Amino acid sequence: MNKSKLDRFILKYNLGGAVDSVKWRSKGDVLSTSFITPDKCLLGSVSVTNFSFEDNVLGVYSTTQLQRILNVMSDNIDLTVTKIDEKAISLKITDSNATANFMLADLSVINTPQSMKNVPTFDTKINIDNKFIDTFVRGKNALAEADSFTIVKNRDVKIIIGYSTTNSHRIEIPVKTTEAFLLDYISFDANIFKEILLANRECVSAVLEISSQGLAHIIFKIDNYTSEYYMTALQNIS
Repeated sequence: MNKSKLDRFILKYNLGGAVDSVKWRSKGDVLSTSFITPDKCLLGSVSVTNFSFEDNVLGVYSTTQLQRILNVMSDNIDLTVTKIDEKAISLKITDSNATANFMLADLSVINTPQSMKNVPTFDTKINIDNKFIDTFVRGKNALAEADSFTIVKNRDVKIIIGYSTTNSHRIEIPVKTTEAFLLDYISFDANIFKEILLANRECVSAVLEISSQGLAHIIFKIDNYTSEYYMTALQNIS
């Protein structure tokens, strides 16, 4: 197995360490996981196809530790699950130079997030491409202290990093929309959105959907990967 395939899968749910404990589900040729951040501001799922691995559900308690172990290994690895009484207890990772053992967690200690219920109508739809991704990431890096980004509609729709009703450092990014029924403005976590964009920066085209009821939604479909994220809105920025 090419290690980069697993690295990309992890990157798309770990989001810079925001999500650490998950259940991996392998069935057929699909590896998938669903997750929620500790503050419950982000719910999501990631899957990759053409992934050759045995059918199983694995408890990965510390993705950070697993990443450190994977960093030791070369580009081509083999994965084997060690079981006792049909219960997965560890993941053996082997390359041509070394063998590593990653301890798996009991599934009962890892929360299984519920699927999104009563999804509202998304009344504003913003086109996302790699140019926007690069601009947003560079803008967030420039305003490292800005914890939110705000979607504002006047005549046109803009995404503003560091929005405030008072004079402040900010970066405005004009965006293209296919639908725009936002009445005023709505804000979301800029740190987590930056990590979502970084994890999917090879994206050519996606749509950020916004509901006036306080929810954002985006799906990335890249190569064999599908990544879906729901973000809850922040309270109004002063």
